[in-house]
Parts: sequence; structure tokens; C-alpha cells
Amino acid sequence: RAAIKDFALGKGLMVALLAGVMSACFNLGLEAGKPLAEAAQAMGARKLFVSLPATLMVTLGGFVTNAVYCLYQNGKNKTFGDYTRVDRKILINNLVFCALAGVLWYSQFFGLSIGKSFFTEGSIIMIFSWSILMSLNVTFSNVWGIILKEWKGVSNKTMWVLILGLVILVFSTFMINF
Repeated sequence: RAAIKDFALGKGLMVALLAGVMSACFNLGLEAGKPLAEAAQAMGARKLFVSLPATLMVTLGGFVTNAVYCLYQNGKNKTFGDYTRVDRKILINNLVFCALAGVLWYSQFFGLSIGKSFFTEGSIIMIFSWSILMSLNVTFSNVWGIILKEWKGVSNKTMWVLILGLVILVFSTFMINF
């Protein structure tokens, strides 16, 4: 019931819309980083790794933006002390899992960059590689959510809508090849 009390459809839709736009901006940042890739290739980097400097720059920009916003929220809510008020073991656990999440998140773009090195520039698969990656993110995160029982307590109708949405997402990913 507490979750229902905090439900705000308008805010949720705005966050989803902003997340979609920012995701597209991330991809635009990677595309704008092509001169970095060309410079890396000119310096002798293997084709497999040439887009990684741009990926690092874009993710670093995202990190700085998020860090500044988090620090702003900490100041506004006077919650800086929350980091040290927890047991040391919990703090270390949180930091380790935070770092692990960051490494895993970055590795998806590492994989995307490596995968793109095998495709011809302008090919259908190259054009849709970003949408395929985002579809995989949504699919796997929701499947893990189901496995870890994060969807526990929702109605059967909600589960069926989720599953149908995932099936449509997976199907649409394969449709681009036809």
C-alpha cells in the first residue's frame, strides 16, 4: 500500500521520457566521438578497441553529471552523514556492489564497441545496434527482476503485460533483420 501512496503517473512518465532522451544523447555522444576513434586507429590501436576512448569520455561525463546531482541532493536533504552512519561492513559492501554495478554497466558499452568493430559501417545491424543493446538491457533486467522476485505481489494481469511487452521487444529486435 505504501507504493500505491507514492504512485505518480505523470512523474513516472516524465522520468521514462527523460531516460529515453538521455539514452539517445549517450549514443549521440558516442557518434560524436568518432574523431577519437580515428585518432586511436591512427596511433595503431586495433580496430576492436578504437571506440573505447569515446566510450570512456561519454561515461565519464555521465558519472560527473550524476555525482554532482547526488552531491546536490545530499546537501539539499542534509544527508551527507548517511554514508558514515552505517556499519563499516555495510558501507564496504555498498561500495563494492556500487563499483561492480559500474563495471558491469560500462562493460555493456565495451561489448557494444567490440561488436560494432565486426560490422560494416552503415549496415542494418550497425544502424540498429544501439536499439538492440537497449532492448537487451530492458529484457535482461526484467528477467532478473522476475527471478529475484522483485515483481512479487503484482497482479497476474501486470505480469502478463510485462511478459507480453518483453516478447514484443525481443520479437521487434529480430524483425529488423527481415
